[in-house]
Amino acid sequence: MKPRKNKKRVPSFRKLLKTSKVKLDNKLKNKQFKQQSIAKKYRKEQRKLRQAVKDVTARTSVPLEENKKKHAAEREEEEEALPLDMMDEDDLKLMEDLAQKASFVTRDLSSIEPVHAKKRKQESVIDRYEKMPRRMQTEPEKELIHLLPIKDKSGIIPQTMEKPVISVAQNEEEEDTEEMEVVEESSEEPQPVLTTDELLIQRRRKLQEKKRHIAALAAAILSDPENSIKKLKELRAMLMEQDPNVAVIVRKLVMVSLMEIFKDITPSYKIRPLTEAEKHTKVRKETQKLREFEEGLVSQYKFYLENLEQTVKDWKQRKLKKSNVISLKAYKGLAEIAVKCLCELLVVLPHFNFHNNIIVLIVPLMNDTSKLISEMCCEAVKKLFKQDKLGSVSLGVVKVISGLVKSRNYDVRPEVLKIFLHLRIKEVEVKKDAEDITAKKKFMSSKEKRKNLSRMQRKWKKAEEKLERELLEAEASESKEKKLKLHTETLNIIFLTYFRILKKVQKSPLLPAVLEGLAKFAHLINVEFFDDLLVVLHSLIASGDLSYRESLHCVLTAFHILSGQGDVLNIDPSKFYSHLYRTLFRLHAGATNDDMVIVLQCLDVMLTKRRKKVSQQRALAFIKRLSTLALHVLPNSSVGILATNRILMQTFPKTDLLLDNEAQGSGLYLPELDEPECCNAQNTALWELHALRRHYHPTVQKFADHLIAGAPAEGSEALRPDLSRRSGTELFETYNMKGMTFNPPVASVIPRKKDKFLQGDSFLNEDLKELIQTHLNEAAVHRPLDFAEHLKESSLS
Repeated sequence: MKPRKNKKRVPSFRKLLKTSKVKLDNKLKNKQFKQQSIAKKYRKEQRKLRQAVKDVTARTSVPLEENKKKHAAEREEEEEALPLDMMDEDDLKLMEDLAQKASFVTRDLSSIEPVHAKKRKQESVIDRYEKMPRRMQTEPEKELIHLLPIKDKSGIIPQTMEKPVISVAQNEEEEDTEEMEVVEESSEEPQPVLTTDELLIQRRRKLQEKKRHIAALAAAILSDPENSIKKLKELRAMLMEQDPNVAVIVRKLVMVSLMEIFKDITPSYKIRPLTEAEKHTKVRKETQKLREFEEGLVSQYKFYLENLEQTVKDWKQRKLKKSNVISLKAYKGLAEIAVKCLCELLVVLPHFNFHNNIIVLIVPLMNDTSKLISEMCCEAVKKLFKQDKLGSVSLGVVKVISGLVKSRNYDVRPEVLKIFLHLRIKEVEVKKDAEDITAKKKFMSSKEKRKNLSRMQRKWKKAEEKLERELLEAEASESKEKKLKLHTETLNIIFLTYFRILKKVQKSPLLPAVLEGLAKFAHLINVEFFDDLLVVLHSLIASGDLSYRESLHCVLTAFHILSGQGDVLNIDPSKFYSHLYRTLFRLHAGATNDDMVIVLQCLDVMLTKRRKKVSQQRALAFIKRLSTLALHVLPNSSVGILATNRILMQTFPKTDLLLDNEAQGSGLYLPELDEPECCNAQNTALWELHALRRHYHPTVQKFADHLIAGAPAEGSEALRPDLSRRSGTELFETYNMKGMTFNPPVASVIPRKKDKFLQGDSFLNEDLKELIQTHLNEAAVHRPLDFAEHLKESSLS
């Protein structure tokens, strides 16, 4: 048989040039795969044949005892029917021997019959085995590899070479060698167990190698970012470190290293994806190189963020990977580092790609149960608000926070809403009339120009409009309008969240944060909501369900509303004045007194800024009550209160009658009455200032002497500039004693007594005098105060 000729022609050089390398590789792979599949199929057939022969030889005979007689009779009949004279003696003897064996006749061969056994009843196993198709082992076809052609004087000479083909026998030999290697590996002796010191040394060595590798990759990337995308990918792949000894530390180091690298190599603009037209357009080499760098950078940055997100999710869901390289306890540390990296990228790269995705990741973590993670996220958002000048980034964060609060059914931490207080919103768009709502036409349309203007006038008009546009761009008025628009939209979302909480969940722990936010942004609220908002605030105070701090926030919010656009409204805030006057003595007098700041802010808004709407009687009552309160609180609070009294005495000059002992008009001062207008404060005197002159704190003494002298702006009794030019809130923060280890021997100048505290100006009886004298003797070193002497000076005894 002649060998079949290969009809394939040698390809020409031109065809070789047109054929890509990828196509040739694919053809070679397909050819090799085909040969491997043929060899595999041949081995499978051989295995089946061997198994069939083995089954036939191992089959046992089953004698049929019931039909022995029947078979014997049939055998006799067959022997009689056979013409024995036509058979040879050897054949006849063989048949007789076989007849003696019952297994030959009774053997059950049904198990090895094919499906169509009825048609081939006389066919034996050996015949079937002989008829099975076989394949002769032929030589493998020679495969040509086309090499680069050679150019000669005669022309172009194509070059080829034969590719060695692995035969079936070689494949079987390789499989046998692999099995032998596995057996040898399994038979090897177990490695010796290392001690603890050796394990530590080995771990330290591995860790040092990993650190050097990370440092080398980071240095190479920073030195030449455009040509180091592959190294950036290699460094990012180390986030999946599988060595259980150093996996946690290596992953943390890689996270922080990648964060610093992206902060350094990221451009100051957002990278957009290329369009199809731009991809097919021919550009210069430098431009193409820059495009490839930007595409690789965005891709690696995306994968890095996905890895950080997956780390946090695994920790939140308490999931372990299949490899179990890292324990659940270690996942918390990894998640904290991942959140720290996300917070840093949120603040440093607000202009780059995927910033909104980082916001969506960070905002829910502000409400996390882990205090460390929650504080990190809140601080990052605060920094983002402070550095956002235009307002677009802040708007995105506010939208996500509002959606989070609504989706959680207002069950979030108060710190989430307190983030709004750090927004840089000072102006918004206020639409007063319908004329302001309709957009004004700045320039004429082309039809109006043709209709109303001549050719020369149109030319001049066009030049004038161009000049106006350039002036607007120079003044940056467009960016200002955009900023106002963004701030307005942001504030609308904030107020919508606040009003929903006031309406639906008034007893929520979010109420103080809502009231504090309303107090800050009250001057920006639309006038249409003022009446309803004031009614809600008063109902909250009257309900009695609020804490002291929450009620102060309600008062502060109400007066912020009335001090801004609410001046034009005819609203009587006397209920809020009475509430603050009534609750001043409920102020905490200890070191944890943080409510004093809110009290001082309320006094500033209620009395100083609304001086034209405050009566003299109300001002006298507040000055007297604040002076009494200054005796019981700590020095920083006393300084703030006395500074507020100084401003009130300068704002209302007629209040100096409190420095005189003579009564003004009829009536007796009623210190326990809760209405400032009806307590007859004009008939009392500020005897508390004489007690405060001997206070152990020198600044309190200076303020007391200053107020006794009538709070003069000039002269020997005037205060220093560092005290006179600062408000009560600023002085309170300056002299704040939080964190200091200072415990005065007596909490106040006059100790409280439950039933004998405020009984008029002549409330000092003999028991109280003895108690005061006892305390003063114990604290003589700190406060050399002779109270009887002051009583004589003030004529109060």
